[in-house]
Formats: sequence, structure tokens, C-alpha cells
Amino acid sequence: MIGDKMFRIGEALVGEGDEVAHIDLMIGDKEGFVGQAFASGLASLSKGHTPILGVIRPNLPAKPYTLIVPKVTVENMDDASKIFGPAQAAVSKAVADSVEEGVIPKNDIEKLVIICSVFIHPKAKDYRKIYQYNYGATKLALKRALTDYPSIEKIMYDKDRATHPIMGFRVPRLWRPPYLQIALDIPDIEKVKRIVSEIPSSDRIILEVGTPLIKAEGVRAVSSLREIAKNYFITADLKTMDVGQVEVDLAYKETADAVTVAGQAPIEVIDKFIYEAKRLGVYAVIDMINVEDPVKLLKSLKDLPDVVELHRAIDEEKSKKPRWELIREIKETFKDKKILVGVAGGIEPSRAFDALKAGADILVVGRSITQSKDIERTVRAFIDILGEDIDVKRVHVE
Repeated sequence: MIGDKMFRIGEALVGEGDEVAHIDLMIGDKEGFVGQAFASGLASLSKGHTPILGVIRPNLPAKPYTLIVPKVTVENMDDASKIFGPAQAAVSKAVADSVEEGVIPKNDIEKLVIICSVFIHPKAKDYRKIYQYNYGATKLALKRALTDYPSIEKIMYDKDRATHPIMGFRVPRLWRPPYLQIALDIPDIEKVKRIVSEIPSSDRIILEVGTPLIKAEGVRAVSSLREIAKNYFITADLKTMDVGQVEVDLAYKETADAVTVAGQAPIEVIDKFIYEAKRLGVYAVIDMINVEDPVKLLKSLKDLPDVVELHRAIDEEKSKKPRWELIREIKETFKDKKILVGVAGGIEPSRAFDALKAGADILVVGRSITQSKDIERTVRAFIDILGEDIDVKRVHVE
């Protein structure tokens, strides 16, 4: 079953409350790396994390032989009894049943060993739940290990949908456009917070901490807004012209998900800005306001940004038309790259469909929303054009 691999890895979380079970395990050849780790672990005891051999009951070990390692420090005999009692029995029975059910081939039980790391919360009290949850988690982890779960397709599909339960908040990524980016350009953080409180929840919304707000409040406006908008994707519209790396770092420390550099900045500044953003794992955005040839600029860069924003300034909305024809040109020129194109400047619901038809991935809207008498209704008008929420039909089955 292990095939040409020296070992396989499995993980599973099952249950709830203080008795929740989390299993990490390795299964591999006795004569390989897992076998060496097994022997070393059994012979090298560690205070509070003493490994024990998995037995179904005293004098009846499970096969393949299994080493159980407590993740949480064992402080007293009460903690120890949970490990030596229900957890040990659960893991061992799960191993034996996996052999019986053919998950682990019977012919291989003398060739393999298992190292199983077990989480037992210090406040766990219900032995039945400790047993049941750890039994289920171990069986699931073994099956996953021996079927190479998850596949790369599964990881790519779920990585931007996932929410870690202990964190308690989402970390959204821009993986399925189109999006509505609400430009919060009002230089008053309290007024901005009141506006955000009226915005209906949607996976398709990006919040932009606008340049006037940053100039008035500093980049701390990002973390201040984050206090009431934990699950939103937040862009810091820095419009950086110099010291690109420094300004990225400042916004990053305030939890910005994306940062914006001015396309009019020197090439060296833009290159350093993009480098630093990608090094830190935040989106790099180039604002093409007053850039005559955006495609030429993009070709001159060492690395492409994540987002290109075709921006028509407020003061030139009456004198210049939006350059939406450039959307297709940018996407065709860089068709082998993952790049999003946003449009900004006087966009209202009546023009939103045209922008999407032209290929826009992000609609950047400011005054139409922030100055609306009914913010919720206006936002919903845009959302209806964009389509349903990204995860609205997803059913969690694991």
C-alpha cells in the first residue's frame, strides 16, 4: 500500500468541545525513516510528552505497531489517564479495525509502523467522547494517508474558501471575480465605520481605505477599520510614489490585504513595491491614473502586479472617457499570467454591466455608495449585477 513511497502522512479533526480530537500521523516502513523515528521516540522519553505503545488493552498491542505521542504537555496523573486510557484504546482500535477493513493490508502489518500524534485538551472530561472522537479521527487520518488525501485539485479548490475554526475569522483572497471594491475616500474614520456598518454582507465586496482617509488618519486606518470588518478583503490605496518597500511594510503591519502603487512612480519604485508585496503575501495593485500606455508600463516591470486598476480621476470624468478597451488588451497580452483588471471612476449601477461586459474583474465605486441616502440598497444593486455570493451554495461535508 505504501508503494514506492517511504512513508505517508494523514491528518484529521473530529468532534467538538473540550473533547475534540486532532490526529497527525505517519505510516511507513520499519526499515525506513518512520521506523527510525519510532525506535528513537520509544527510547527517548520526554517530560510531559512521553510516547506510549498503542494497545487495545494491556498485553494486546495493535499492529502495525503504533507509537502514540501526546501533543499537549501532560501535567498530572489526570492528564495521563486520558492518554493511557481512552485515547490509547481509541487509536489502537482504529488501527486494528483499519486492518480488518482492508485500509491497511494484512500482509504489510509486520513491515509497517505508525507514529500518531494525539491532541487531548486539559479540560476534556468525558472519556466516552475522548474515545469516540479519537477513534474516528485516527481511522480517517489513516484512510487519508493511504489514499494520498488531499489531492492537489482539492487543495486548489478549497484553499481560498477555507476558514480555520480556531482563528475565528476569514482571510479572503481574490480567486473568483467579479468584485465590488467600495472606495472609502472620506477622511473621517468614524464616518467610514458608520458607512461600513450599513454595507450588506457579501463575499464579493472589497473595502478600500482610500487615499484621503490614509492622509487624514495614517495607515492605522486599515487596522481601525479591521476592528469592525474582520472578514473583509481590505485594500490600502497608498498610491505610493517613492520608498515602495517601506510603504508596503507600513500597510502590511496594519493588516492590509492589498496595497496600491501609482503607475506614475519610477519603475524602480514600482519593482520594489511589487517585490515587497509578494514577499509578504499581499496583493500588489498598480493604479494607472494618468499613465498613457499601461501595457507598455507592465511590459517594463520585473514582475507583474496582481491587479491593474484603470482609473479615471474624479476631476476628469467629464472630459475623458473610461479606457475599458484596454482591459482585453491587458488580458490578451498577459494571458499566461494570473492578473485581475479593475476599473474606477464614476461607475454607477447603470454602467456596471457595460464594465463587466468589457472584461472588468473589479468595479471600484466610491461616491455612488458612500454618498447614497440608502447605502445598503445601492450596494445590493451592484451585487445583483455581479451575481450570487461565491460560497452561497457550498455544503461543508468534512
